[in-house]
Amino acid sequence: MRIHSYNKREKILVNIRIILADDHPFVLLGVRAALEMEAGVTVVDQATNPVSLIERLRSTPCDVLVTDLSMPDLSFAVNDGFNLVRRIRGGWPQLRIVVMTTLTNPAILRAIVSDGAVSMVGKAESMDELRHAIMLARDGHAYLGRSIIEALACPHDPEYEPPPTPRLTGKQVEVVRLLVCGQSISEIATALGCDRRTVTRQKREAMAKLGVTNDPGLFSYVRAYGILNF
Repeated sequence: MRIHSYNKREKILVNIRIILADDHPFVLLGVRAALEMEAGVTVVDQATNPVSLIERLRSTPCDVLVTDLSMPDLSFAVNDGFNLVRRIRGGWPQLRIVVMTTLTNPAILRAIVSDGAVSMVGKAESMDELRHAIMLARDGHAYLGRSIIEALACPHDPEYEPPPTPRLTGKQVEVVRLLVCGQSISEIATALGCDRRTVTRQKREAMAKLGVTNDPGLFSYVRAYGILNF
């Protein structure tokens, strides 16, 4: 992936149709307002979950999708960021994708970047950085924001040694394995012969050990590290 230089004075000069997706309404509101101040940008639609995003993509032509990576939706079969991006790329191969994320785990970020031509910026970065990513994406270039590059820098150091994989209990591994396979808390409880509260507790404890806070983060961590192979 070529890393393009950042220049906040660069402007978007061509008409770009954008769909925004984020499960936080205030994020949508702020990003939309900022982008629509830019000449040549039109936010043609927005979505708050994977289901509505797919519907918007089917009904509304656009050039660039700006999306959060973590939008949990229990009604959606593709409920982690990797598979959501893959599905979108498969259905709309010409669409340029810019991911906004709060993820900082180098292994997860590396897995996302290596999965395809997707641009990515941190949510804490400036709006100028997002505008720049959109402009380059529209021209067919992948782009990584400053915070993403900084997060990825350490694992590429030849002297860097990754931390040991957190040791989960057998029950925690089984709960995570079944979650990643798409089973619900109720289905896991039935399969393991325990109640929902026990499964929820084991899931919560496993996530705490792995340093993730939601299901998409958990699924991404498992993909990146392969922690269930021990």
